[in-house]
Amino acid sequence: MPPALRNRVIAASLALLALGGSAGAEGPALTELHVFPPEINLATDRDRQSIVVQASFANDTTRDVTAEAAFTLADPSLVLVDGATYLPAADGTTELTVAFEGREVKVPVTVAKAADHPALSYRLDVMPVFMKAGCNTGSCHGAARGKDGFRLSLFGFDPQGDYDRLLREFPGRRVNLAVPDASTVLEKGAGLVPHSGGQRFATDGDHYAAVREWIAAGAANDDVATLPTITGVELYPKKAVLDGKGSTQQMTVRATYSDGTDRDVTPLAVFLTNNENSAAVDAAGVVTAGERGEAFVMARFETFTVGSQFLVLPKGLEFSYPEEPEANYIDGLVAAKLRKVRIAPSGLCSDEVFLRRASIDLVGLIPTPEEYAAFLADPDPDKRSRVIDELLTRKEFSELWVQKWAEMLQVRTVPNRIEYKGMYLYYNWLVEQLSNDVPMDEMTRNLLSASGGTFSNAATNFYQGTDDKLLLAENVAQVFMGMRIQCAQCHNHPFDRWTQDDYYGFVAFFAQIGKKQGDDYRETIIFNSGGGETNHPVGGRVMPPKFLGAEVPDVAGKDRREVLAEWLASPRNPYFATSFVNRVWAHFFGIGIVEQVDDFRVSNPASNPELLDELARRFTESGYDLKSLVRDICNSRAYQRDTVANESNAHDSVNFARANLRRIKAENLLDIISQVTDTQDKFGGLPLGARAVQIADGNSSSYFLTTFGRATRATVCSCEVKMEPTLSQSLHLLNGATTNAKIRQSPVYTALVEGETPPEGLISDLYVRCLTRQPTEQELAQLLPLFGEGSDRAQALEDVFWALLNSREFIFNH
Repeated sequence: MPPALRNRVIAASLALLALGGSAGAEGPALTELHVFPPEINLATDRDRQSIVVQASFANDTTRDVTAEAAFTLADPSLVLVDGATYLPAADGTTELTVAFEGREVKVPVTVAKAADHPALSYRLDVMPVFMKAGCNTGSCHGAARGKDGFRLSLFGFDPQGDYDRLLREFPGRRVNLAVPDASTVLEKGAGLVPHSGGQRFATDGDHYAAVREWIAAGAANDDVATLPTITGVELYPKKAVLDGKGSTQQMTVRATYSDGTDRDVTPLAVFLTNNENSAAVDAAGVVTAGERGEAFVMARFETFTVGSQFLVLPKGLEFSYPEEPEANYIDGLVAAKLRKVRIAPSGLCSDEVFLRRASIDLVGLIPTPEEYAAFLADPDPDKRSRVIDELLTRKEFSELWVQKWAEMLQVRTVPNRIEYKGMYLYYNWLVEQLSNDVPMDEMTRNLLSASGGTFSNAATNFYQGTDDKLLLAENVAQVFMGMRIQCAQCHNHPFDRWTQDDYYGFVAFFAQIGKKQGDDYRETIIFNSGGGETNHPVGGRVMPPKFLGAEVPDVAGKDRREVLAEWLASPRNPYFATSFVNRVWAHFFGIGIVEQVDDFRVSNPASNPELLDELARRFTESGYDLKSLVRDICNSRAYQRDTVANESNAHDSVNFARANLRRIKAENLLDIISQVTDTQDKFGGLPLGARAVQIADGNSSSYFLTTFGRATRATVCSCEVKMEPTLSQSLHLLNGATTNAKIRQSPVYTALVEGETPPEGLISDLYVRCLTRQPTEQELAQLLPLFGEGSDRAQALEDVFWALLNSREFIFNH
């Protein structure tokens, strides 16, 4: 270290040690003091570590108090201090005491090899500069064809290729070993010569200095065999609740390496936010609060992207959470989040609303008039729980989840690939699994490890959908882990942890699937061929099978699919349970804790991670029991809340403070229309009177089902099911054959027309059948004139029936 800089740092250290803790202004009481990172490890004289001090207060807000805290080193001779950054001075161990408003935190400090000055590394020191400066992004030199004649691999997925292009494509130009400052990589990056990307770093900055020093030392490539590799990245603090617009929070980023060392990479990390309006972050990692809301602030370094949750509140917002009982653990975790964001929940829905909501969600039908009357007359305070238990025992419950699995698994006929018989057997296999309450982990293992004929072992039809091993691996990750890993096929994922190595290591599990024709030419035999490998597109090396986010297993002499299935549907794989419970949650709330439900990634965080983790933990402990999970969700106050908003939750849709209006799914809506009119439908391959939810083939549909967004099952994406209301849907209900024809054919309509029930009773009967409630006095007053003297009873009844079937209240679950 230059003497002048050493003197400046020592002076700053002495000045900082002389500071006392700053007395906090009057306000909420301090409850916790956190120092990040929790320990300081310094190795070689190049190392440094910035620290951040965060205070938590009784009102659940946090504040960056780094500038206000007092710092005391037990042995100041070991460490130099420059503001909130610590540098090595001499080898040894000591302790840093951080104090603020009467609280203290002890931080262990370790210094090693303080006198060593290692050479800069191309991969560890220079390539991170290119990412930080934005040189290898898709909008710059990381584009497929590069930019302005120079190409880098996107986000640095091909270090060797980038090295060759830097030094060997125009030798002496991009990197000038004789005159380092004349290297175009420095001249253009610093804006000293015209550059379409503008200035990316300053000549007096650390990034310019690092690249220049590397070039001056000969621009050596790394010996990859001895080079430590990055094993993880941590972003601190993990969460923050900022009180008021303009509040700030400094972030710090630390990387860990395979040789046991760690490194402060804050100056090299790329910072991002998913909500600039609420929490903007600058290049130095300073988060500034904006408008009220939630944000996820991320840091990317090398192949890792990590994030922290930020909540932004109006300054000094006064809030009192209403006292209410908790039905189960779900309510406690939802309430904890609502308290943080200062949102009051809506009250419970009425018995009528609950009965209709639960019936649609659990069995895809609405309550009959008899069920309605019995439920309202029941004085038992636990009657809601009993109805949930009863609905869970009905075959319609398993049929509803068979349909969901059929969508995820693309159950459909495919010309010259999946015959009708194979498809139908596959569908019936799902029916058997779910109607017999087979645990979800067991069903998944049975599916992924299936071998044999597509007729004799119907689960093998899972492998008949495609011969593309890449697509197969992507589908497995998306269906069973909620992850879209497609980006990593061509380059490291820009907003998640997955690299090309991860992608092709996962594909390798499917490299040895064998197929041959059975005795019946329509049947295919699926078996383990025992041979076949997956090669990496960069360099062509053979990729050993590797679990996503986990280890490389021993697959020697084994069916790789069985090895994968055993891990994937087990507690060792945390993504299986979290992905599945999130899908189930979304079914009942209309939105996932992670939304979209099959897009788990660092940059798409859970709205309530504690809730998601607890649901997954209990689902795992239950033995992956679907009904146990559903029972917990439906019994919660969160599920049973009203859709009517209050002042504080009117603009919130992600924290489950109220129920969301949800358009009823296509198959369920058609079944419900048939139910209330007591009419029957005919679908291909099914007997007259079958329900739309029982249609096995994704390629079998009707105009109504297509208009209302039935999944074609062409892909595994959750977006296949369209739930958005459209003009075509409204026009079809108003004028199409479905509602009009079903009303005229309805035995219910005929019986009411021919009966002697007075008009008020007719209207009430239709309201209960269609909306599971009695009409209001205002509604009766508006409708009774239709049945006035001289009116056509049949026409009046048809008009009321038609109006109810076209009402928003009928089409939506609420």
